[in-house]
Amino acid sequence: MLQITEEQVLATLTMAKAIELVELGFRQLADGTAVNHPRRRVILPTGSILHYMAAGNSDYFGTKIYSTNPKTGAHFTFLLYRSADGLPVAQFQANHLGQIRTGAASGAATNQLARPDADTLGIIGTGFQAETQIAAMAEVRKLKQVRVWSRQADRRHAFAAKCAARFNLNVRATTTAREAVENAGIVVTATASKEPVLEAAWISPGTHINAMGSNWTIRRELPTDLILDSNALVTVDSVEDAQLESGDLVIPMQERGLTAIPAIDFRPGIERSSPAQITIFKSNGLAIQDVLTAAWIYEQCTQSTHSK
Repeated sequence: MLQITEEQVLATLTMAKAIELVELGFRQLADGTAVNHPRRRVILPTGSILHYMAAGNSDYFGTKIYSTNPKTGAHFTFLLYRSADGLPVAQFQANHLGQIRTGAASGAATNQLARPDADTLGIIGTGFQAETQIAAMAEVRKLKQVRVWSRQADRRHAFAAKCAARFNLNVRATTTAREAVENAGIVVTATASKEPVLEAAWISPGTHINAMGSNWTIRRELPTDLILDSNALVTVDSVEDAQLESGDLVIPMQERGLTAIPAIDFRPGIERSSPAQITIFKSNGLAIQDVLTAAWIYEQCTQSTHSK
């Protein structure tokens, strides 16, 4: 079984390829050629949590397993198997695999739902996932400006400087969250907040929002009125997963006494109803995205080994 390191993942998987593979995953889910199982968790009194999720198609199947603890952070492993015979083919160090494919999911949604002329990105959050969100947005839209806000001024200024240099973009830190997202054509929320990090009044008509920072029903980044009262097109990577993980949707349901998730599956072909409609992609992350990106990396590494 091939052992694939973080360094190999970073050297092999570009954001452009990751977006292509994530888009393939959405098509396979839509046409029934892929199977995806939602994330499950084992929660211990120590604060440690084991998370696991699985998926597969006709070529490969696999599972992502990761641990989290408030003191030590998150530690990811991905196991890849061949569908034809069930044999294990690769084990991945998967911190960066998950980071890149999470950005790619937002990139796929933005590519399809954001207005073609969207050229300003407002991002709230500067943690582990935020940098690949910018990478993905820059891949699918020609950005003229990126505005960044997070709670700690030193972190947001350092993050802005780092991303400006890495992506050769105009990236600046703002003094408030409102300043970051107001009049932005694309908005990303990448936080672990329990309460909304923006207000509906700050969001301009025609904005596309990627809410990807939380996958717990007790946490949310978006307010109820934005979800339910703005006539927004609200999509999720999986309605099945959203019922288990999307506080951004479950909390508004509870507040209004709704019985169905106020969103539809993001799939190829979905479009905004007008240039002024707000669109929202609530991302929790799907194992099929890990399977497809891991399988592609495995095949590239195998070809490279055989060619030597």
